Amino acid sequence: MTVADAPSVSWEAAEALRAADPLIADLLAAEAERRADSLQLLAGESLATPAVLAALAGPLADKYADGYPGHRHHTGCAPADTVELLAIDRARELFAAPHANVQPRSGTSAMLAAYAALLRPGDAVLAMSLEHGGHLSAGSRANFSGRWFRFHGYGVRADDGRIDLDEVRALAREHRPKAIVAGGTSYPRHVDWAAFREIADEVDAYLIAAAGQTAGLVAAGAAPSPVPYADVTVATTHKLLRGPRGGLLLCTAELADRIDRAVFPFSQGGAAMHEVAAKAVALAQAATPAHTGYVRRAVAGARALAAALAAAGAPPLTGGTDTHLVTASVAPLGLTGVEAERRCAAAGLMLGRCAVPYDPAPPTETSGIRLGTGTCAAQGMGEAELGEVGELLGRALAGGAAEPVRARTRELARAFAGRP
Repeated sequence: MTVADAPSVSWEAAEALRAADPLIADLLAAEAERRADSLQLLAGESLATPAVLAALAGPLADKYADGYPGHRHHTGCAPADTVELLAIDRARELFAAPHANVQPRSGTSAMLAAYAALLRPGDAVLAMSLEHGGHLSAGSRANFSGRWFRFHGYGVRADDGRIDLDEVRALAREHRPKAIVAGGTSYPRHVDWAAFREIADEVDAYLIAAAGQTAGLVAAGAAPSPVPYADVTVATTHKLLRGPRGGLLLCTAELADRIDRAVFPFSQGGAAMHEVAAKAVALAQAATPAHTGYVRRAVAGARALAAALAAAGAPPLTGGTDTHLVTASVAPLGLTGVEAERRCAAAGLMLGRCAVPYDPAPPTETSGIRLGTGTCAAQGMGEAELGEVGELLGRALAGGAAEPVRARTRELARAFAGRP
């Protein structure tokens, strides 16, 4: 496969790259070939649509536009202003949010801005603990969050893997946090936003919704929206929104100015206007019936995947999934997450390892795997195909004859690789 064969890459653009930098052209072709030869099951990935990719490659890619529409630090921003206003309006309408900021470059950047708007260094924050499915920006000492704020972690129940709201309430009463972060990055069930709002109100805390994994589901009505309950919702525009890699902030009208100032000028410089344009495209597409169908296919496929893993002896955490995300323990198979990841990659099945709550294995090894159906569903796979993928996963995890699994994986990948 060449660069020009990749979705949405024009022949002219590919030829220009080939002439200017053949080494990079070869590497991009290798990435296109890798994708066409394997199945992408990483939970944080999906496929940006061709229209999104076209916007990313458009003339706003090199436009400087510090500030906000109507208040830029550079001239010549009239088209950029209109693009950003469109993205803001589309985000507000899609999520029924009073205010939106579309400039964050990533979900972590968006979370940094949320903390900066609401907190001061040293404030207490209650969030899902990392080993139970929380994100690095929820208190990891390797991240700014764990160095600037005093984090206290809540977890999930040992018997069913669900968030323990009684523990959340008890910890909130004990630590009186300035903010509570609801949601995580490896939690496959819907979050009870109303219950978190009640707890936050009881201790006079801000509620921050970590919706990076679920924003695309919310847009399709396949997951409950945090927006009516949270003071600030932190989302990403990739994953199931199928936009560019980037962040998105939604908040109450009262916090709008504080959120905007926390993004620019506090934590970021000029917006990447080609990304903002691509976000606008993705937000418009997320309001269509096609997006709803895509999300439903992803969720149904994830349930089929979870059932197949259970049958193969790798029980899904929480007993299943409400979303596109599946987490499972490979300990009953005598594997670590690292070994499971390696076996699956050798079979062309690309997934990630993850921590399992109450897991004695070290974080560098883990006992779990984390999968998502966003990319496969974007390529057109449905419940039947993803059920078969689950069976292939089970065979890969069991070891033995890997080549038949690899051959079928390659066959499936190539059958669906050219789809948008």
